Amino acid sequence: MAFRALRAATRPGLIARSYSQAAASSTPASATSTAETPSPQDGPVPVFRKHWAGKLPTTEQRKVARMRVGDKERPIEAWMQKPGLDRLRELEGELSGPAPAKEQEQFMVKTYTRPEPIFVKGTGNFLIDSEGKRYLDMTAGIAVTALGHANPDVADIINDQARLLIHCSNLYYNRWTGELSKLLVTKTKELGGMHDAAAVFVCNSGSEANEAGIKFARKVGKVLDPSGQKIEVVSFQNAFHGRTMGSLSATHNPKYQEPFAPMVPGFKVGEYNNIEAIPELVTEKTCSVIVEPIQGEGGVRAATDEFLIALAKRCREVGALLHYDEIQCGLSRTGEFWAHASLPKEAHPDILTTAKALGNGLPIGATIVNDHVAEKIKVGDHGTTFGGNPLACRVAHYVVKRLSDEATIESIRKRSGLFRRLLWQLKDEFPELITEVRGKGLLVGVQLTEDPTPIVAAARENGMLVITAGTNTLRFVPSLIIPAKHLVDAVKILRRSIYQTRPENEGKSMEEIEAIAKAAEEVAAEAGRKKRAEREQSGAAVSEERV
Repeated sequence: MAFRALRAATRPGLIARSYSQAAASSTPASATSTAETPSPQDGPVPVFRKHWAGKLPTTEQRKVARMRVGDKERPIEAWMQKPGLDRLRELEGELSGPAPAKEQEQFMVKTYTRPEPIFVKGTGNFLIDSEGKRYLDMTAGIAVTALGHANPDVADIINDQARLLIHCSNLYYNRWTGELSKLLVTKTKELGGMHDAAAVFVCNSGSEANEAGIKFARKVGKVLDPSGQKIEVVSFQNAFHGRTMGSLSATHNPKYQEPFAPMVPGFKVGEYNNIEAIPELVTEKTCSVIVEPIQGEGGVRAATDEFLIALAKRCREVGALLHYDEIQCGLSRTGEFWAHASLPKEAHPDILTTAKALGNGLPIGATIVNDHVAEKIKVGDHGTTFGGNPLACRVAHYVVKRLSDEATIESIRKRSGLFRRLLWQLKDEFPELITEVRGKGLLVGVQLTEDPTPIVAAARENGMLVITAGTNTLRFVPSLIIPAKHLVDAVKILRRSIYQTRPENEGKSMEEIEAIAKAAEEVAAEAGRKKRAEREQSGAAVSEERV
C-alpha cells in the first residue's frame, strides 16, 4: 500500500522532487541509468517511476532523498510514516479524479440539472473543482456550511466520534442526542427565541423535521378534538417546506406538486402577509399553521411582524399550533439566533424546525416543541432510524455552540450591513436591472428584471457560485464566517458578471469588460465615500445642536 500511495503521489504536476548532494550520491546506478538526476529547478517529476526504477529506495536513500507534496517538503522516510502516508493516500484519491460529469450522470436519477464543474474539495469559503479552479462559494450548499467547508474543528470532531460510536439506534440512549437537545432548548430561550421551548425530536433533514411537526400537530388536533375534525394545516403561497409527501402538501407550488398529485388531504393555502385573510383562513378545523419568517426558496421575502403577530393571535383563538419553519433562516443567519427572536413572546411558535446549518454538511434536522405539544406525543407516535445518531449530534452540538455565540452573531450583523450597502451601490449602477435588495443578515435576495441564469453562469465562469430563488431573484447565502474581504470580492465578481452579460458588451474581450467593471467600481467606491462623509457631517451637526 505504501508503494502504491507513493507512486500515486508522484504523478506529474503535483510533486516537486529535489535532491541534496547526499541524495544524488546515494542514487543507485540502475536508477541513474534510466534518466538523469534532476535539479530542483527541473520542476515536478514522477520520482519513483523515473529514479527508483519501480523499486522502493533503501532506508539510507529514503533518509536523504526529499520529496515535495504541495507546500510540504520532507524526506521520503517521513512521507512513508503516519501521518505522511495518510496524506499520500488522500492524494491518491485526488489524483485518480472523478469520472466526467456525463459519465456519472447515466447512473444518477435525473432530479437535478447540474453545470459542468465537479467539485472535489472545499476550504473555508471556497470550493475547488477537479481542474483545480477555485470558486468563491456564496451558496454554502444552500445555507448549510455555516462554518465553512472542511472546517478543521468539525473534521476533528467527526474523526474522533467516528472512532468512538457512529450509530446505536434510538432503542438506546447515547450521550449526544440528549446533549444537543438540551443545548437547543437552552440557547433558544437565552437568545430571545421560543420562550417555552421544552423538548426536541432529532431527525435527518429539514423535510423530515417538518414532517414531524405536521404529524405532531395532527396528533395534538385529535387530542383536542376527538371527533377528528381538527386536522387542517395552513401554509402560504411561495413557501417551501420540503419534498416528502406531508411537507410537499404544504408547499403549494404546481412545479413541485403536480407530478405527485394527489396531495395529502387537509392542507390549505393563504396569501403571505395578508392580515385581513387570516380569520377566514385559520378556523376551528385548523390544527397547525406552518410559516417561514423569511421565505428563502420563495424569493427571500420576509413576513412582517404585524402579520406574524396577527397569525399567532388567531392560532391561540382557535387552538391551532403555530409552526415556524426556520430551516433556512434560523441559527443566526439573519443576525438573530432565530429569525423570530425580535417578536414579542405572544408571537412565538409552538413548533420550531431547523436543519441545514445545524450539521454544517452532515445530515441532521430538529423539531423543537413546547410542553403543550410534547406532553401529547407518546412512545411509538413517531420515530427515526438514523436521526439522533451520536456522530451528527456531536457535530451539531459544536455548531450550535459556535452559532449561538453573541460575538459571532454581532459579527454577522456587521458584515451583512456591509454586504447590503455594496449591493445597494450596485443597484444604483444598474437601476433598470436591479429593483430591490432584500432579506436579513446573510440571507440576501437581489431582485432582477430579467432571468438571472446568464448572470449566474457568468459568475461561475468568473469564479463565484450564486443561486436563484423565486422569480428572477439572485440568492446569496454564504457561510456565516465569511470575512468582509470575500463579501467585497463577491460584489466585484457580480459587477463584472453583469457587465459581461449586457447586450452592449457583446463581442468585447474579457479585458475590455474588466476595464469597464473596474472603472464602475471606482466610481461606486467614490460615491460611497461621499455618502459616508455626508452622514458623518450630518451626525456632527446634530451633536452640535444637542450641545
